[in-house]
Amino acid sequence: MGPLFWRLCVINGAVFTIGTLALAFSPATVSSPVLLREILVLGAGLAIILITNALLLRRSLAPLTTLTALMHRVDLHTHDRAVDRGNGDLTYLIDSFNTMLERLETERSSASAHALAAQENERQRIARELHDEIGQSLTVALLGLKRVADRAPAELSEELQLVRDTVRGSLDEVRQVARRLRPGVLEDLGLHSALTALAADVAPAVDVTRRIEALPPLTPEVELVIYRIAQESLTNVVRHSKASSVRLSLRPDGPDLVLKITDDGIGGARAEGAGMRGMQERALLIGARLTVTSAQGTEVTLTIPGVIG
Repeated sequence: MGPLFWRLCVINGAVFTIGTLALAFSPATVSSPVLLREILVLGAGLAIILITNALLLRRSLAPLTTLTALMHRVDLHTHDRAVDRGNGDLTYLIDSFNTMLERLETERSSASAHALAAQENERQRIARELHDEIGQSLTVALLGLKRVADRAPAELSEELQLVRDTVRGSLDEVRQVARRLRPGVLEDLGLHSALTALAADVAPAVDVTRRIEALPPLTPEVELVIYRIAQESLTNVVRHSKASSVRLSLRPDGPDLVLKITDDGIGGARAEGAGMRGMQERALLIGARLTVTSAQGTEVTLTIPGVIG
């Protein structure tokens, strides 16, 4: 039996023992038939016993109310924990619940890391196939069309030129998709250049203002998370926000590093969307905090703690 069981037994036993002793040594008597005055005395005594018992039990069981409320609101994206208020009766239960939350958070983080690593590997595989296979096939087709155009009659030259332009446009799109899937510029030139390239990609659709300050060396995992969250945010701006301008900043804030993307669009970003969930998962992998505010325009803020020495 747990300590709570024995405490409840002691509380109830003590209350009823004290009540019995109080009645036994009091001058009160019970007649037969019972008089009205005696009924009032017995009723008052019973009321005192029940109220005392209820108050003591309420104090002992109060942590259960806190624990139940935490169970309803708990989210593995946060780090809420049940707090022992010094009662001591439910310490074991509270400790077990907190241990369970920590284990679930660890398992979720590990599973997310494996899933995102697999996703990055799949992105790289698809990017290679697009570049090496489809891209080369389109290049061969473009060269073949050029040779045909050189020997074709004049009346077909315009149509062949249209076909060549279409193939060339498809080749450019394939290369652009491959770059988005596998950020080679991030590996080759670093985070600053990669973010600049992202801003240039969306510049035809929306005016981008950049503020990227000098940064200390970052781990590849942190750089990739920053890049992917910036990429997803800018993509959402172009596709959904109807914004005319967006500000992208990456700068130190004390010991923290803060990425912020703010647009002047219509707002209304959904926190439960697949893109937002993906960004939250990525932020958790490096212990960062992602917040999204979306009223008039949308602001995405990624705060990475303790990376500035």
